[in-house]
Amino acid sequence: MHRAYNTALCWMNALSKPPQDIKRHVAVSRIVGQLTVTPGYALRRTFQQGYSLGDLRSDFLAGLVVGVVALPLCMALAIASGVPPAHGLYTGVIAGATIAALGGSKVQVSGPTAAFVVLLAPIAHKFGVAGLLCASLIAGLALTMMGVLRLGRLIEFIPYPVTTGFTSGIAVVIATLQLRDFLGLDIARMPEHFLERIAAILRAMPTTHMPDLAIGLMTLAVLLVLPKLTRKVPAPVVALPLAAILAAALAHWVPGFSVITIESKFGGIPQTLPMFTLPWNQPGPEGGSFAGWLTFDRAQELFTAALAIAALGAIESLLSAVVADGMTGKKHDPDAELIAQGVGNVVAPFFGGFAATGAIARTATNIRAGARSPIAAILHAAFLMMAMLLFAPWLGYLPMAAMAALLLVVAWNMSEIKHFAHVLRVAPRHDVAVLLICFGLTVVFDMVIAVTVGVVMAALLFIQRMADVSNVELLPQGHPDVPTELPKGVIVYQIAGPLFFGAAHKAAGALKTIDSDVRVVILDMRSVPVIDATGLVNLESVLERLHRGGVFVVIAGVQDQPLQAMAKAGWKHRDWLMVWKSFDDAIALARTLSESDLQGMTGDAHAAAKPH
Repeated sequence: MHRAYNTALCWMNALSKPPQDIKRHVAVSRIVGQLTVTPGYALRRTFQQGYSLGDLRSDFLAGLVVGVVALPLCMALAIASGVPPAHGLYTGVIAGATIAALGGSKVQVSGPTAAFVVLLAPIAHKFGVAGLLCASLIAGLALTMMGVLRLGRLIEFIPYPVTTGFTSGIAVVIATLQLRDFLGLDIARMPEHFLERIAAILRAMPTTHMPDLAIGLMTLAVLLVLPKLTRKVPAPVVALPLAAILAAALAHWVPGFSVITIESKFGGIPQTLPMFTLPWNQPGPEGGSFAGWLTFDRAQELFTAALAIAALGAIESLLSAVVADGMTGKKHDPDAELIAQGVGNVVAPFFGGFAATGAIARTATNIRAGARSPIAAILHAAFLMMAMLLFAPWLGYLPMAAMAALLLVVAWNMSEIKHFAHVLRVAPRHDVAVLLICFGLTVVFDMVIAVTVGVVMAALLFIQRMADVSNVELLPQGHPDVPTELPKGVIVYQIAGPLFFGAAHKAAGALKTIDSDVRVVILDMRSVPVIDATGLVNLESVLERLHRGGVFVVIAGVQDQPLQAMAKAGWKHRDWLMVWKSFDDAIALARTLSESDLQGMTGDAHAAAKPH
């Protein structure tokens, strides 16, 4: 057989190469196709499938229920984030309606969420309202870019111990932040870091204000007991007005009884529609011009915080959409959802709103209330706006302790203590370590560090597990995978598993020692689905060492991805190496080789491989 038999012919049989211009056209078409995402997926699908008056009635009732639930939450989350409660309502109205209209999930409800508090509170503390709005705007641009680049599916690869760890950690941080208002503590400004915050709370415990604590405990009791009695009426709808009425009555009848309210702390809720304003024109943290106060170093820090908001927003919104899919049996478009979240976070800051994302609890409430389309979430935003216009004066009477009690319940539900404990009991030791590290880092430092470390740890553990299942085995004569008897001096090594950077060194080590009487080594790669650059380098070093030892190498049963990688690496130009897509053909060739053929091939690395 001619020299072309073991080089060019093998590759021509394996690969069909189109002309360069066709290849370029295919590559460009693929990239353009990947960037093509159409917003409004869920709303378009709704009208394409038919939308009736019955659907509108169901969406109207669901939107009303969710609007009632979202009203106190929007205000409470704004307060927890360090800004006046009106900004939370602006977020629910503008971002909630925009995201619902453009999103990829039919029943998801978006707005301010508890998960953001750990990121937004430090930003508001350092940069003021203007900085918070600008960070939300930058995060919106990043989310939009993530959707355009079709990165929605990548969020699904974040391991469960990581999400559970940082979610439970966020719950602890949120609960800690509420203790000041719940207890009525005299703390002028909460420290930024968790341990310092705990120390400040402990030092201020003697200043506990009993009226605030009493109202907080009453609200907390109603929020916890009422759902066990009935779920027809949302607990916050009963608990918060009752707290406001009770606080007002006790202040009237009991001398010296007073509690801190939204009106006494923030001056009430504006009874106006959200007004257009440039985010950077808002006051800075020191009261002057934000643009003049912002230096390059501060802008760099703000940009980093904005990227953290975008990352958490992507995770939270897509997790919420997955939960909605599980409850409804529908499928969402993750890339359209990311674009919608991005646009919503870009638009909201121009009307006083801050970062928003998909809210799991409100989405679940929306589904249980009978929502059938994104119109329910749009109507929920409309109801928020009507409540702001009609009931703003009364909303100012809500006690701060009652709002803190509401967020304590939110934090408890968010902690998912049963899931946390279940993972600790049944998960492998490495996953438990990832869970606890993510939890601890979130509490002590912040969510960004926790997620980064958690994902890196999970990835390293995954690499280790994949390397453990990858192996190289010498197949003896008579092995089921070698159905025919091979000539003396021909051996078969079977490589199993992905040959990537985690397993390549292990595979190369197994091939280091070859007996001196071996003339041909067949590498069975039928069980190698993928190879990366490290795998290529390690395998190439093994091949070079075998070649220097006078061994002819046949790589057989190569799958498509490894085959293309080898072709790109230029292995087809080596006369002492044969690469076959068919394992049976390679074995058949080896069986026909005579002792003289073997001597010729090993005596001259550039000689042709001739069949017997």
